[in-house]
Amino acid sequence: MPQLIVRELGLVEYQPTLEAMRRLTAERDADTADEIWLLQHPSVFTQGQAGKAEHLLAPGDIPVIQVERGGQVTYHGPGQLVGYLMLDLRRLGLGVRELVTAMERSLVELLASYGVEAAPKADAPGVYVDGAKIASLGLRVRRGCSFHGLALNVDMDMQPFQRINPCGYSGLRMVQLSELVAQPVDINEVAQRLEQTLRQQLGYPLA
Repeated sequence: MPQLIVRELGLVEYQPTLEAMRRLTAERDADTADEIWLLQHPSVFTQGQAGKAEHLLAPGDIPVIQVERGGQVTYHGPGQLVGYLMLDLRRLGLGVRELVTAMERSLVELLASYGVEAAPKADAPGVYVDGAKIASLGLRVRRGCSFHGLALNVDMDMQPFQRINPCGYSGLRMVQLSELVAQPVDINEVAQRLEQTLRQQLGYPLA
């Protein structure tokens, strides 16, 4: 079984993290361990490859960064758990669609552990609770290896989502875990649970 390294990076700037992800993907070979990075970013909008400028309604003082992942514009900020998956898909025997399904299932399972019933949508990647989006997905695959990943709204300032059409959908409601549970949520604990569900869905040994 290929080795998996999981790094909990805390709050890190978007641009240097993006460059580190690109570097790892460009330099890896058949023996390089897969990595999952769990982290948070300071406030930033990221515009995916298909991103259209009209979905940025009023970014204001929040920077906008163009990236090579799939999907439209999204927001990252403190209190949102981001998971970047740098995996050798050929070695894992996974196609992109299967990876997306595994990521969605991991998030659904994680949310179920908090008593929240969530589900993916066939026509719009991500995970939803009663029609409101709680997690976004966006991937890029290069030479059979994935990078970028997922973002789960845990306990954050949701206002910046109103400055964009999230994922290109006008009026899409966004929701976060802290609004759906009675007790306070600890993002570090959420990160640990996400690591376990990702390991399970992707077939890695549990930590």
